[in-house]
Amino acid sequence: MAAKKAAAKRNSKAPAAGPTIGSYLIQRLQDYGVKDVFGIPGDFVLQFYGMLSESPIRVIGTTNEACAGYAADGYARVNGMGAVCVTYCVGGLSVCNPIAGAFAEKSPVIVISGAPGMAERRHDPLLHHKVRDFNTQRDVFEKITVRAALLDDPATAFREIDRCFEAAARYKRPVYLELPRDRVQARSPFEHNPVVDPPVSDKQALKESLDEAAEQIQKAKQPVIIAGIEMHRFGLQREVVKFAEKHQIPLCATLLGKSVVSETHPLYLGVYEGAMGRESVRKYVESSDCVMLLGTFMTDINLGIYTANLDPSRCIYVTSEQLRIKHHFFHDVLLTDFIKGLLKQPMKLQADAPVIERPEMPFVEVKPKDPVTIRYLFQQINDVLDQNFTVVADVGDSLFASGDLCIHRHTEFISPAYYTSMGFAIPAALGAQVANHKRRPIVLVGDGAFQMTGMELSTILRHGFNPIVIVLNNHGYTTERFIQEGPFNDIPCWNYHCLPAVLGGGLGLEVRTNEELDRALTTAIANENTFSLLNVHLRPDDVSPALQRLASRLAQKV
Repeated sequence: MAAKKAAAKRNSKAPAAGPTIGSYLIQRLQDYGVKDVFGIPGDFVLQFYGMLSESPIRVIGTTNEACAGYAADGYARVNGMGAVCVTYCVGGLSVCNPIAGAFAEKSPVIVISGAPGMAERRHDPLLHHKVRDFNTQRDVFEKITVRAALLDDPATAFREIDRCFEAAARYKRPVYLELPRDRVQARSPFEHNPVVDPPVSDKQALKESLDEAAEQIQKAKQPVIIAGIEMHRFGLQREVVKFAEKHQIPLCATLLGKSVVSETHPLYLGVYEGAMGRESVRKYVESSDCVMLLGTFMTDINLGIYTANLDPSRCIYVTSEQLRIKHHFFHDVLLTDFIKGLLKQPMKLQADAPVIERPEMPFVEVKPKDPVTIRYLFQQINDVLDQNFTVVADVGDSLFASGDLCIHRHTEFISPAYYTSMGFAIPAALGAQVANHKRRPIVLVGDGAFQMTGMELSTILRHGFNPIVIVLNNHGYTTERFIQEGPFNDIPCWNYHCLPAVLGGGLGLEVRTNEELDRALTTAIANENTFSLLNVHLRPDDVSPALQRLASRLAQKV
């Protein structure tokens, strides 16, 4: 009798049943602003998919897992965080390449993978989808994410979910969560409350770094800002522009960071990319006595295959991972604190009023019946761009020629300009328009990249989105042709404009001449109810000046 009374007493004090691991994961997605999840279901993740379908989160099914990863990446670049949900190994390993790109370019994507149940793993059975052992997939993702966790123990799973989400938000990189199917409905044995432990800057290091930066800037006769992609990732675009306006300091961007600053701003110089970029921008930056690299990745593409000539003794280099002023390194200083502190720093510059040469797309005179060229194509695209469009560029000339486009507002240009993975653009455009359906993507994609992921137009059609997809059809891998020619660079010529008939919707237009291009762009812009696909025929040897310079540099290294 005494034992029964004791048990009844314990039960009366037991907390109410808390959330399951699956429901808590869904709640944390919503807490971080994720309203849509991309992916493909499979038996190991079906139970969690059922929970997603009953939640406020919308599930966007894609044609394959790689496309789901690119879409989640594009969504994250617009929304601030994205998510992809796949099944074990056949789904998870398929999404590795897009997630590697998201890691390289700092795009916070939550990867959720179903997995065999813990009870199923006893005696190491040969379950379907298994590769080497049950840890293989997690081992792979630990290399391409900033945090990874197996949610196998209800006592620790909730804390692990919090830890991974916090890392994705802090480092702006992907994280991996593996959810065994017999743990989806498991509950914590005790009450769980999220613990928020935000990082803080070392106050003395922050003060000294700001003082030293201010001293160098004030002495400069020709300071310049190179705004990088992290200004977008950490939401610091406005602070950078305010700082530039306050002190009348010219700004430029890298190719990866293009559109971090509105390219119509009177202080904007253009894209700095070493010898690959415009000569006026290169000269201004490299003659500066104080170059502020704010959130800039020092990659080979950003630096024109390392043709940039930047003297570290004249640079202030700050990212989320490193702060260097001249040759002095400062540790434990948060990027956000430094940028906001720089804006508040009392300074009086000695620099003369800058003379800004506005970046302009070179005008090309053509005859209406002549074949379309790269230069005329991008001239016409530039003419139709306004604040209602987002440009999503794949790699190759789709990317390099885009460097001269004028993007009207900040963060309206999306590309894989560091990792440079072909096939990014169309699924990323899907993700971008899911994140903000009011912004219409203009998608620039080569024929080779289109043949990798172009069928994602099916998902775009299904959800009623209306991107304008421009296929640069030159029958092969153009960048590789200029590095090393060979039959391996040739691909089949598809009738891309006929795909709407296959997919059951959309508008297809074939373009061979300049006048056909003009009509096609006008028609596509007017077609607001579905996607438009322009099959633009180009000569295989017709490339932009930027690609010619880049290919020449690459050929010397290969």
